[in-house]
Amino acid sequence: MIARIGTALVGGYVLASAVATLIARLLPVDRAEATSWGMILSFLVYAIAALWSFHEPRVMRVMLGIWGGSVAIGLALALLGVRP
Repeated sequence: MIARIGTALVGGYVLASAVATLIARLLPVDRAEATSWGMILSFLVYAIAALWSFHEPRVMRVMLGIWGGSVAIGLALALLGVRP
């Protein structure tokens, strides 16, 4: 249960912030608007990740999905570099 709670709280936050950053980086609109959309959608991602972490019967699948997704998005952001 500790692994689920930690993954839901910390992993969900890391995934949500990574998704918000990726959305803000990729949307072809003004920076302020892209950042706003990223932040709005990050709340949805965090809620889905938290709910999924307690709904899924296998804790390893949850950890792989949330932490693996966070690492994958982080690598994609590192490859994209700084926004010009």
